[in-house]
Amino acid sequence: MTLRATLALVAMASTAAAESQSVYLESQDGDQIKIATITIADGGDYAIEMEDAPFSNHFLSMRPFRCLEGPKKHWCHVPYPYDINRNIHADLTDLEYDFLFLWKGATEYGINMWNGVYYKLEDDDGRLIGTLHEMDMDLLSAPPETGNLRPLKATDLHESDPDSHWLPRMVID
Repeated sequence: MTLRATLALVAMASTAAAESQSVYLESQDGDQIKIATITIADGGDYAIEMEDAPFSNHFLSMRPFRCLEGPKKHWCHVPYPYDINRNIHADLTDLEYDFLFLWKGATEYGINMWNGVYYKLEDDDGRLIGTLHEMDMDLLSAPPETGNLRPLKATDLHESDPDSHWLPRMVID
């Protein structure tokens, strides 16, 4: 992590006691959908409150999902089921794990776990910008070894062509 990114995180954590950060997914044409609010405590611990309005309920592959319905693809939120610290002081990985999604075709009946979406976050002058990476969500089907809070490796994430997806960016500000 660069010094600039670290300073942005510290500034974000120090001002968050009085403020919250909004989380948006952004379409290819720049339209934003607010999906959550993050409240960050002085020590860097954070809590996320997902928005209700943009999501619809779907029952896919025998489990419930909250999905954003796009014209050609649906983006279904996958809450990370294992332990993480939920603290932004060390790095942004906890936030990345909290915003995992699967995409499915709008007319498809079920989901395919290999259609995982991971937004790799970076600081951009005080705003956090997530770049869409694809991953096989089956990698998370079994719990990681005790104490392993980072089961995904860089080799598990594949940068995606932004033009091939409905929501290629995440913005936190």
